[in-house]
Amino acid sequence: MGRIRSSKFPKELRQRQTDAEGKLWYFLKNRYLEGFKFRRQHRIGKYIVDIVCLDKKLVIEVDGGQHNDNPTKEKDNKRTEWLKNEKYRVIRFWDNEVLTNTEGVLEVIRQTLLQ
Repeated sequence: MGRIRSSKFPKELRQRQTDAEGKLWYFLKNRYLEGFKFRRQHRIGKYIVDIVCLDKKLVIEVDGGQHNDNPTKEKDNKRTEWLKNEKYRVIRFWDNEVLTNTEGVLEVIRQTLLQ
């Protein structure tokens, strides 16, 4: 039973995406940004990341206010460390940053991809 849920969980997350995740995804899908392919709500190991460019091993996390709480911060830090050990780069943006400064967020992502 847990196995079935785990295979459907990324799809459920895609259906429940936040406004900020949806806005960012709009600009990253279909190779819009520099021709790079992105996936959303993608499983890497035991974690599901918001958005990833597998070719560049770049994980993009879009965080809401709940990520300011200590238990969530600790989980995020643990996950980030695991991803870094797997040679992924992780960049994080706050929801409001994506919603109010989309062009700036996209430029940071673009610059990171081209490094």
